[in-house]
Amino acid sequence: MPAELFALTRPAHVAHVQLVVSDLDRVSGYYQSVIGLRVMDEGGSAHVLGVGGRPLLTLLHRPDAARAPRQAAGLFHTAFLVPGRTELAHWLSHAAATGLRLDGASDHLVSEALYLTDPEGNGIEIYRDRPPEEWPHNADGTVAMATERLDLQALLADAPQSAWNGMAEGTAIGHIHLQVGDVPQAEAFYRDVLGLKVMAHYPGASFLATGGYHHHLAANIWNSRGAGPRAENMTGLAGYTLHFNDRTMLATTLANLEAQQIAIAQTTEGHRFLDPWGIAITLSA
Repeated sequence: MPAELFALTRPAHVAHVQLVVSDLDRVSGYYQSVIGLRVMDEGGSAHVLGVGGRPLLTLLHRPDAARAPRQAAGLFHTAFLVPGRTELAHWLSHAAATGLRLDGASDHLVSEALYLTDPEGNGIEIYRDRPPEEWPHNADGTVAMATERLDLQALLADAPQSAWNGMAEGTAIGHIHLQVGDVPQAEAFYRDVLGLKVMAHYPGASFLATGGYHHHLAANIWNSRGAGPRAENMTGLAGYTLHFNDRTMLATTLANLEAQQIAIAQTTEGHRFLDPWGIAITLSA
């Protein structure tokens, strides 16, 4: 079993994402054959997909759901974090062999990332982190990130010659990137209520994390400036789970939510509530 990824050892991290889809078989097939996730449970109205026994993605089937408009609040991308550069290269060689067209490829200084979109318009990032000791930092302790061209040929040269058999063992959700209506409002909620720290800014976007990670969560207004809460019965992001390794931080976060009079429901998965844009968040420990 590979060593736990740095992103997952922090006080809190994103563990699981839920998407509403109108064509369950098509979207589930994509995440299996293209992304390389495996089916862990497939009830009549939902598929749970993951890697190595770790559930990462639940697809909720609502055939009558309206397609989320591009400018709606919700998901920008789900980011799957692979154990290292070799695993990223192996996935890229699989993508190249199947003729898959990427939306982009970037070197962010702290990571190397590949971007694509599922059949219902949900963004996907597949990335690997550089070792944390190699990350550049600013004088205030925030992480210095950029968007530079990723040399795909050099990455492909590092791919193993063995057959690709799905997403590498140890892969996890590294972060979730959201579309929101207002970045300062998102910062106030995720920083002041949920306890994440702002780690970096881009024009129109903020990146937040716990424990010195570059970002467990990002929020931007690039397509969604001024967006209000999500409409009922819409495809796309239904919710996600924020898992706490630090129970003291979890207790503080729950106290903050109660102080803000945010309704919290107790479920079998944890403490569930809605963010300012109607996206469900479940806190687990």
